[in-house]
Amino acid sequence: MERRNFLKTALLGGIAGTLSFKPYALSAKPAAAVAPYDLVAVMGGEPAAMYAKAIESFGGISSFVKKGQRVVVKPNIGWDKTPEYAANTNPALVAAIIKDCLKAGAGEVVVFDHTCDDWNACYKNSGIEDAVKEAGGKMAFAHEEKYYREITLSGAKRLTSTKVHEAILNADVWINVPILKNHGGAKMSIAMKNNMGIVWDRRFMHANDLQQCIADSALIKKRPTLNIVDAYRIMTQNGPKGRSLSDVQTPKALFMSTDIVAIDTAAVSFFNQFKKMPLASVGHITIGHDMKIGTTDIDTLKVQRIKL
Repeated sequence: MERRNFLKTALLGGIAGTLSFKPYALSAKPAAAVAPYDLVAVMGGEPAAMYAKAIESFGGISSFVKKGQRVVVKPNIGWDKTPEYAANTNPALVAAIIKDCLKAGAGEVVVFDHTCDDWNACYKNSGIEDAVKEAGGKMAFAHEEKYYREITLSGAKRLTSTKVHEAILNADVWINVPILKNHGGAKMSIAMKNNMGIVWDRRFMHANDLQQCIADSALIKKRPTLNIVDAYRIMTQNGPKGRSLSDVQTPKALFMSTDIVAIDTAAVSFFNQFKKMPLASVGHITIGHDMKIGTTDIDTLKVQRIKL
């Protein structure tokens, strides 16, 4: 989709009338006086700039991260692919979040993923390892079972217990930062699906109703404090790894919300401007709504749309 046509469709235009695109007006009010939003959508900038505008609408990162806290930033780093293939979260976005957390006084910021391809290659070739180190964060190991601890998931239907990475369990705050992309099994890989990178036994999930298990994983007691969806580049087909650059579009967008179901709903609607994907076909999202993990009723939320 050409950028001029994309602008005409209006950012998130497919999500009810309440999300018709409106330009962002700079406010003279201090951050603390800005009304809170349930969902923020940004379009038209580079990853760090879009993040900065989105977090401003939530009163800044200090609304979520306090001095001395242990923070985990959890991107998608699952594949041995360079950034232009949109298989992993954009490293520039990851770096911007880490810098902001440290500026707010975080004691440490840790980044990891339970990768699908070789973890060394994923960390390096995604560009995320270098971005994390340059931003002042730390990469954590996640490739051995010893780094995971058993937890129960109260209210789960299939995934009633699982082993979760110790970095998540030890964190004061964790920020979920997936990339928006197609997925062969789950249909879409966004915020809820990104939870598969914090658990050890993904084979169980694939073999026991994947959609239900993804929803169950979102019942973890220590849920993400904030969800940030990277849609700077998106993979519209052949996900989750992709085959070539023809699988990728570059809409330059970003979503932010504390509601993991709402942000996935918004991201799927946005994805439909590029490739047909009915929300009903992404079972874990609608299940998440039914289980009251979050809401798919976007028109009931307070939404901010920002154009850079």
